[in-house]
Amino acid sequence: MARWEERDGEMASPSGNRGESTRIVARSSLVDSLKGCGLSGVRIDKEDLKRRILIPEYLRLAMRNAIQSKDPNAGDRHAGSGNEQAPEAPMVVFVNSRSGGRYGPILKGRLQELMGQEQVFDLSVVKPTEFVQYGLACLEKLADLGDHCARDIRSKLRVVVAGGDGTVGWVLGSLGELYRQNREPVPPIGIIPLGTGNDLSRSFGWGGSFPFAWKSAVKMSLSKAITGSVCRLDSWHVLVSMPAGGNVDLPHSLRHTEECTLDQDLVVEGEMPEKQTCFEGVFYNYFSVDRQISDQILVANECVEDLRRFNRKGFVCKLDLEKAYDFVDWNFLIELALFLSIFIHKIIVYRGLKNILRLHIKKVNCSEWEQIRVPSSVRAIVALNLHNYGSGRNPWGKPKPEYMEKRGFVEAHVDDGLLEVFGLKQGWHASFVMVELITAKHIAQAAAIRLEVRGGEWKHSYMQMDGEPWKQPMSNQFSTFVEIRRVPYQSLMIRGE
Repeated sequence: MARWEERDGEMASPSGNRGESTRIVARSSLVDSLKGCGLSGVRIDKEDLKRRILIPEYLRLAMRNAIQSKDPNAGDRHAGSGNEQAPEAPMVVFVNSRSGGRYGPILKGRLQELMGQEQVFDLSVVKPTEFVQYGLACLEKLADLGDHCARDIRSKLRVVVAGGDGTVGWVLGSLGELYRQNREPVPPIGIIPLGTGNDLSRSFGWGGSFPFAWKSAVKMSLSKAITGSVCRLDSWHVLVSMPAGGNVDLPHSLRHTEECTLDQDLVVEGEMPEKQTCFEGVFYNYFSVDRQISDQILVANECVEDLRRFNRKGFVCKLDLEKAYDFVDWNFLIELALFLSIFIHKIIVYRGLKNILRLHIKKVNCSEWEQIRVPSSVRAIVALNLHNYGSGRNPWGKPKPEYMEKRGFVEAHVDDGLLEVFGLKQGWHASFVMVELITAKHIAQAAAIRLEVRGGEWKHSYMQMDGEPWKQPMSNQFSTFVEIRRVPYQSLMIRGE
């Protein structure tokens, strides 16, 4: 298989200067949407847009047939002379038609009008792995046969994903296989945000939601995907090793694996089980583990709902690590926090992660593992890759230079090979962090992480990766290990700004 020529040009950094002061004011999803789509009065001509992204028909049909028949050679009968002109920015779009409420199918139809049906893939019909395995492979085979148009399209191809963070991660992971198969260049990705949090979308300037009411929004998003600069995003591999016999209902982002080798540089204390169960996955935003804060939040949610039944105005949030509401009545918030702190202390025995978890990290450019003390007050630990978390919040904050120098921290970027590790305390603390009244408890910056969890009287913990949670069994005899390492290649993202 030929190795395609890399794009010219320097990769832009996605990290810009953030505001100096912590933002307390509420966000406006409408403003985010307008910024993300760039609705600034610029008129996008439909025919001009189509000319810039439309793939010649014979290649569209070749890719379609290859995917439908699951055979890269099935498109050979559509081979052309290769003399056709490749468009400026050939593009395909993956649409999660189940996202975006009732607008998903409408968006899909609008995209098909602008760029042809064969260039728009409904993820309920065509998986991104099938596109990589058969559709792209078909282009590559035609290029190897001397089709210069196919070769140009393969080297210039861009991908847009219409969906939430989970959908974007799915497509990123599928395209990442191209690195392992030595089939570069890997197409960069733009985003039409259709999910709930949309933190990946926010991080790269595509906004927090999509303004379906503006008919020009789809055209503007495609135009941005043509002209946007390409920047890099770290991705992180997670390996979980647990004693065999535990029952785990894994989320879609994880899969079982037979390869279960932990880093030998860090000696495991105590006995290892005779048999182990291992699973792995990749995340782009965050990984978290907690012991009981999730239970606390569930109780807090019920308290909030009960207060709402009495028509209390100024409802602020449901103490959820993922979502927060926009408008703030601080007197109500403080009153609620005091109520919850008294009420929940009566029904939940607080015990931090310190008693069940050991944390080791590798710092950047360091081969030695270092054990990090987990503060006794911490009930949840989060390893964060992006600036945006929980619908655009920034729990790490922007520490002052003197503080970073004292702690040995550096300014956080999404392509720096580091994860920001922070802790959350009680549910009220998480709520204050999520509305950015305070920052989270800074623990470390790490180039690699190993978590060792052992249960004792507790039978399980809660783990979550890019919004997908699972209940992790814990043994009181053997430890469960979570090892996080940076994937050796970086994903490519198109900036929407």
